[in-house]
Amino acid sequence: MKKSLLAMLIILAVSFIIGLYLYPKMPYDMASHWNAAGEVDGYISKFWGLFLIPIISVAMFLLFLALPLLDPLKNNVNKFRSYYDGFMIMMTGFMFYLYVMTLLWNVGYKFNMLVWLTPSFAILFYYSGVLIQHAKRNWFIGIKTPWTLSSDYVWDKTHKLGAKLFKLTGAICLLGMILPKYAIWFVLVPVLATAIATMVYSYVVYKRKGKKK
Repeated sequence: MKKSLLAMLIILAVSFIIGLYLYPKMPYDMASHWNAAGEVDGYISKFWGLFLIPIISVAMFLLFLALPLLDPLKNNVNKFRSYYDGFMIMMTGFMFYLYVMTLLWNVGYKFNMLVWLTPSFAILFYYSGVLIQHAKRNWFIGIKTPWTLSSDYVWDKTHKLGAKLFKLTGAICLLGMILPKYAIWFVLVPVLATAIATMVYSYVVYKRKGKKK
């Protein structure tokens, strides 16, 4: 945990340092949003363009630290805490990568933002599969439906399937680099399909096996 915490704090600190360094060099309005074709369709003031993502990252960092402490099943969280810590680093790294891509665009480098974000989505989804593969029943982390939360058996069965689907989702995302025109669909469709499939599957398992704690 100490190493994970230090790594995240370093990433967050570097984000703010970069923002302060680039503040005089950035345009008054910065590109901040890209459409499905990877084209800019939204702008934001320089201050928020430089510091919004780092501020959101800090908020996420604090939330990630708080969730295990607030969970009534915190002892279960401790059983897969190393994977959860890995996910915290992964999310912090993802936000930092998004931040760097945004800054590069605004200093003059032009590229298809969605295509460049695709690998980071793929890694994040794949590791999500690793995390839920090891997750034990809790209130905040994993695939939370009324049926998984009510039964260890349903939780384990659902997360076994969910782990495979999230890893597959990560692999499918990479197709967006080969077919950039459809990159957004290679991200959204498998994620939505995985969410629906795991929800339905948890209900089916619950109905077949009943409550088993």
